Amino acid sequence: MSLWMRILTAAAVVAGVLAPVAASGAQTLAQVQAKIRQLEEDATAAAEGAQEAKVKLAALTKTLNGIKAKAEIQGQTVSSLKNSLGSIAVEQYKTGGFGQSFELLFSSDPSLYLSSAGALDAITRRKSAQLRKFETAQQRLNATTLTVNDKMALVAATQKKLTAQSALAQKKLAEAEKLLSKLTKAERERLARLAEEEENADQASSLKAAQSASGVSGRAGTALKYALKQIGDRYVFGAAGMVTWDCSGLTMRAFQSAGVSLPHSSAAQSRLGKKVSLNALKPGDLLFFGRPVSHVGIYLGGGKMVHAPRSGSRVKVAPSGSLGRKPLVGARRF
Repeated sequence: MSLWMRILTAAAVVAGVLAPVAASGAQTLAQVQAKIRQLEEDATAAAEGAQEAKVKLAALTKTLNGIKAKAEIQGQTVSSLKNSLGSIAVEQYKTGGFGQSFELLFSSDPSLYLSSAGALDAITRRKSAQLRKFETAQQRLNATTLTVNDKMALVAATQKKLTAQSALAQKKLAEAEKLLSKLTKAERERLARLAEEEENADQASSLKAAQSASGVSGRAGTALKYALKQIGDRYVFGAAGMVTWDCSGLTMRAFQSAGVSLPHSSAAQSRLGKKVSLNALKPGDLLFFGRPVSHVGIYLGGGKMVHAPRSGSRVKVAPSGSLGRKPLVGARRF
């Protein structure tokens, strides 16, 4: 049995069923169940935090690459202007500079003076204009270089957060694994049987509830129907189809089928679209849970939603109120 299924089996059973059975040591199975559920929720939240960091990292990297390309072009411009200034200086040196103009002033040939003086004046103006261009280009390059450095620092910080969130998720799962290892074989088998029965019951009721989406049209209807077709698929951290999903991976693909591009992060999705009041929900609206946001589902109507709930569980229809310790905090329409 996979780690995710083992976590689910412990987390999925209600305390009243489990309480009479004693676990290894002083804890009851109900107490073990409560601790594992908390660890599972913490791991899921950390994994969604990692997804948000991954989305931010991709955007920052794209921006950084664009700024670097801009800096390279600006550097070439500065180099070109610098070479141009050097050519003007050489040209002025060859003509004798302003010293020659004084010599020409006393020349017996006035036309020679006028033509030469005009040429010298043109060189001076050209040098002045090029110098101003050079100074402007150099300032822009300096500013862009500073921006590159700032973005590189942000990229490094985001990479650090991604690593930390991923490590936290794995740590929580390891703690859950340790708790499970303390149960007897008989206890684990009982939990597995009860959890499988609960999942099967949820799937049957979810498929029945999915029929209510037949009348929903537009982008919302397309996205909702796509998500409902995934009922029964397993939850896996970071998955976005086609047979396994996490919460934001499911909503991302569902709305992609409707022509709407969303990032693979519940927190990032919660900042897009049109804000909707929780008392004015319509089927197809995205619902967001937790502070900070760490879960998302698609509203089905009638106080229900379709979502990929947690590690080891399946895509299902469930009540759209608070999700365990995660309150419903907002909704968005696309």
